[in-house]
Amino acid sequence: MTIDGNQIFLYFLALVILFLTPGPVWVALIARTVSGGAKSSISLALGVSLGDMLWPFVVYFSLSLLISLYSDILLIFRYVASFVLILMGLQIIYLRNKTVSEDHRLTKSGFIAGFYAGFIAVTANPKASLFYMTLLPGFFNFELIGIIDVCLISLLSFSIPMIGNILMILFVAKVRSLLSSPYAVRMTNLISGILLVFVGISISIF
Repeated sequence: MTIDGNQIFLYFLALVILFLTPGPVWVALIARTVSGGAKSSISLALGVSLGDMLWPFVVYFSLSLLISLYSDILLIFRYVASFVLILMGLQIIYLRNKTVSEDHRLTKSGFIAGFYAGFIAVTANPKASLFYMTLLPGFFNFELIGIIDVCLISLLSFSIPMIGNILMILFVAKVRSLLSSPYAVRMTNLISGILLVFVGISISIF
């Protein structure tokens, strides 16, 4: 294994911050828990997390070809990742007073529908592909890491959102109350935005 503790910690921190940033999946989880119970919500969470789990492998094998053609590509990806995170953070700070709207494609009833919606939301979404293609190379040196490292990264990518989503389902009443409070939404977005900017700056320095 070639990745070190600092890289793992920064990536772990980024995943936690991104999870804590309110979005359509948050609203879908709350809506599905209220209307269809925990089973319906877990299917969505599982679909999202499995999609997150696949992206590190996609990035690893696709970047191998790019590296063979252009060895300095990782340095570019590193600064692109930093820029993307900082831009996301600033956008969240700027829109901190905006409430999250519900995506009805994520709230269809049924276990299969929930799983499919969550999986597609991560794997077929251009924003998700851009995020992972720029984020991962910014945290890890893809010229050095091997398949064991990718498996660990993939496990982190699965575990953080899955654990967070399960906790959200268990405490859905409290989370729903928080989301309905304009002050709580504003503070959550502000803190998440600042932390994303911090992580973006960190990966450009270290």
